[in-house]
Amino acid sequence: PDGSDLAVAEGATGADVAAGIGARLAKAAVAAKVGDRVVDLSTPVAEGDRVSIITPSSPEGLDVIRHSAAHVLADAATRLYPGTKVAIGPAIKDGFYYDFQFPEPVGEDDLPRLNEEIHRLLGAGLPFERREVSKDEAVALFADEPYKLELIRDLPEDAVISVYRQGEFLDLCRGPHVPDTGRIGAVGLLSIAGAYWRGKSDNTMLTRIYGTAFPTKKELEEHLERMEMAKQRDHRKLGRELALFSFHDEGPGFPFFHPKGMRVINALLEYWRREHIAAGYEEIRTPIILERTLWEQSGHWDNYKDNMYFTTIDEVDFAVKPMNCPGGTLVYKSEQHSYRDFPMRIAELGQVHRHEMSGVLHGLFRVRCFTQDGAHIFCLPEQVEEESPVNGILDQTNLLGNAKAGMFHIDKELGGMASAPAAAGE
Repeated sequence: PDGSDLAVAEGATGADVAAGIGARLAKAAVAAKVGDRVVDLSTPVAEGDRVSIITPSSPEGLDVIRHSAAHVLADAATRLYPGTKVAIGPAIKDGFYYDFQFPEPVGEDDLPRLNEEIHRLLGAGLPFERREVSKDEAVALFADEPYKLELIRDLPEDAVISVYRQGEFLDLCRGPHVPDTGRIGAVGLLSIAGAYWRGKSDNTMLTRIYGTAFPTKKELEEHLERMEMAKQRDHRKLGRELALFSFHDEGPGFPFFHPKGMRVINALLEYWRREHIAAGYEEIRTPIILERTLWEQSGHWDNYKDNMYFTTIDEVDFAVKPMNCPGGTLVYKSEQHSYRDFPMRIAELGQVHRHEMSGVLHGLFRVRCFTQDGAHIFCLPEQVEEESPVNGILDQTNLLGNAKAGMFHIDKELGGMASAPAAAGE
């Protein structure tokens, strides 16, 4: 990283480079970076390569040990539950997961048993051995693993296919991994959930086991303590205990607000209206269901129909709105406007619906129905700078009605932008 040169023998690996720098670094190393690629320490280096050594203290190092921990979880699961089919197991923010099709039900009560087997495998110090194989060889190796076979068959013909083995467990994987299971550190399994294969609801429901890994047991325990504190403060728990809202199987992803919850909402709405009036906004309301042709014109039909709900009325296709903007634009174009009318600041508290996958629903943070504060500013081209977020919107009022992602019809989740008629800029 400091640009200095290091001479190593021909055929040397990333591990040899680490040893050439220092014994302490070689002991801490979990992977290497050659150019822009993170690779196994066993990867050979060549003349002129720019090399850095990755340790668990870096984000890249944490990803490597967590990905390796996912493989150890899969090894433990297939040992304890013969006949288990393995799917995928990536590192994710703060941990990892692996998806399985178990031959028998596996639940939260089984996590201690899996944890115990993982710790045994970590203590065994099993080497991670990488090998590149042809597509035909990969198909033969994973002939009894339907999910791996599907992944292999989807690969391009010229793809580099690699497999990793630690002990008796073989997995299809690009890597990289730590040199052996003893380098992973401390692992803890966290929870179990259902997950559709490849996130598609018409595919098999798999069992997803979440876990995390840290270089030391102390770091793992501190993380688990933070998680427990967050659990006690979880808005889903507080919402239930304070009788603010609830969720029901009859409407998954659709929140039910109770009387106390409505008191909070109504207090917020009173404040919202007061601030918007002070900022020069007029309030509108548009229908929840609008005809298909509007959503084709806005681009939602072509780009986001998989995340929308539909119905048919009098043999005409309609969609439940996922955002407010097209309806707000219809209000604008319903009459002619003079340049003296601008800027027009229009606000709407619109109820929108989006088809989120069941696996990502999360309390009030990720729902299928919510009220979106959609504001629409129609203005002349020469007023755009004045009405822009920096110069206008943030000054129109000192808090609410200011910093709204929807002010210029920019919708962060759907990435959609609806345009006003050519007569006015938006």
